[in-house]
Amino acid sequence: MEKTPSIVALIPARAGSKRVPDKNIRSLAGHPLMAYSIAAAVESGVFAAVIVSTDSERYLDVVKHYGAESPYLRPSEIAGDLSPDIEWVAYTLERLRADGRTFDCFSILRPTSPFRHASTIVRAWQQFLREDGVDSLRAVEKCKQHPGKMWVVRGSRMVPLLPLSPAEQPWHSSQYQSLPEVYVQNASLEIAWSKVVFEGRTIAGSVQMPFFTEGHEGFDVNHPADWRLAEEIVQSGQAALPAVPQAPYSSRDAL
Repeated sequence: MEKTPSIVALIPARAGSKRVPDKNIRSLAGHPLMAYSIAAAVESGVFAAVIVSTDSERYLDVVKHYGAESPYLRPSEIAGDLSPDIEWVAYTLERLRADGRTFDCFSILRPTSPFRHASTIVRAWQQFLREDGVDSLRAVEKCKQHPGKMWVVRGSRMVPLLPLSPAEQPWHSSQYQSLPEVYVQNASLEIAWSKVVFEGRTIAGSVQMPFFTEGHEGFDVNHPADWRLAEEIVQSGQAALPAVPQAPYSSRDAL
């Protein structure tokens, strides 16, 4: 029987968010936002370890309270607004490897997707394992604003972003339903073989497969309006957050 590859969950939770300050520890329905990603990761039973990458010592108690690890503080030079994911992912995997902890695969679970459940992770992991020849899996959903109707403006003129449509019936003048299906990535999850980081210095490699999120699995909290909508979704029962087994973290320490 072939051995199942090992996989580590990597949850990025830097403290420098400007649009929603300290959003990763801001309370949503009684728990810090990151608690829901940790809970889903642990409940899934998929991961050999659940690691939170943060640059903030203030976050360490929250991480520990909810059952995850944060063995290495992320250096400030790779924790800025414009720091690419490959920097902190490579830093974390390389530090783990130096400590004798190696994993065949990794999954990025961003705290800003609180409606991603353990079942979401299990479904994605099973799909990834069944697919031969891929470097990574990335969550996507059907786009609401079709790129065929997008423009690049240059002074007083503009040109279509996608010069692919037939001249006799340009996409910008067509009904949405008649356009080719296009998908946009969301922040729900990513899975990849660790070798794409060590050998190719990338988090996705060159061959990606789609993971189609359902319902609110791909809902992303990045703006104050998103936060209000997330609260409304919970309160109205449109979607449930992952169950968190721990008692709420002390409100005096979390926002």
